[in-house]
Amino acid sequence: MLRTEQLSLARQVDLVFKELQEELSGLSSGTVFIQIRNNVIGKFGIRHNPLSGRSGAFSEAEEEGLTSAQQSSFRLMALESLKYKRRWTHGEISYEFAVRKGMVMVDAILESNYNMANLMIRAPRGPHSGDLSDQYFG
Repeated sequence: MLRTEQLSLARQVDLVFKELQEELSGLSSGTVFIQIRNNVIGKFGIRHNPLSGRSGAFSEAEEEGLTSAQQSSFRLMALESLKYKRRWTHGEISYEFAVRKGMVMVDAILESNYNMANLMIRAPRGPHSGDLSDQYFG
């Protein structure tokens, strides 16, 4: 059986969209988020606000959701956005989406994350490394 880390990031994104297919069919706007660690997708999901409150009660917003053609277009745009991911292995990609005039509009936000502890582990150690401020900050 194939493990997640053996799949390309594009294939993993494709699997995410297949998993979210039913949920997307009930939404016409929101944000799909994908959290990445070592180029492997861990957590993913959709942020949306389908409830609207009035007079002390919530009612579910009546939305038609994305059609299969709109979902396919969304998935292709998400895959295309991976071309803009450069040199980072940890972070999050968010896809804000909304249906406007029958077309799905998508804004992709790519966020890289770094860990200061990892940077300090890689810092040179030796007889002249006592004052790191001179070394890294001039």
